[in-house]
Amino acid sequence: MGAGKTSVGRRVARALGAPFSDTDKLVVRDHGPIRDLFLAHGEPHFRALEREAVVEALGHGGVIALGGGAVLDPSTRERLTAHRVVLLTVAPHVVASRIHGDDRPLLDGEDPTARWQRIYEERRPIYESTADIAFDTSSGPLSRVVDDIVAWARTAPAEERP
Repeated sequence: MGAGKTSVGRRVARALGAPFSDTDKLVVRDHGPIRDLFLAHGEPHFRALEREAVVEALGHGGVIALGGGAVLDPSTRERLTAHRVVLLTVAPHVVASRIHGDDRPLLDGEDPTARWQRIYEERRPIYESTADIAFDTSSGPLSRVVDDIVAWARTAPAEERP
């Protein structure tokens, strides 16, 4: 949450001439607002819809921004082994301004930054084991991160490129 997955992903896709998908946006398109899904059906239901969105996005190819919890699903992690995965990180002191005022159901009920930190620490081993490479988005222009990811992506053999 708050690392810039959508912004960076969209720019990387444009630079590579590849399609772009955001799994959260696919869920919203097909099922309505994420907050409403959490409230009406709970997180497990949302995660099932998210898993379907990942399958759809992977089927279209290109650059995909995964929701922060998508890799918690073992079948999603298995599907991702056939793809190059970038982890975007952000420092806790930076994320506070990025998530302030957002409508993120997982951050309800307490200090959002403290909750974000706990969620990140719980998920970090999975993020790191799933990713092929990590880029930090805490400082500098996003264009630098985009350029670095594009350069990395272009080092892949043609059959592995997004």
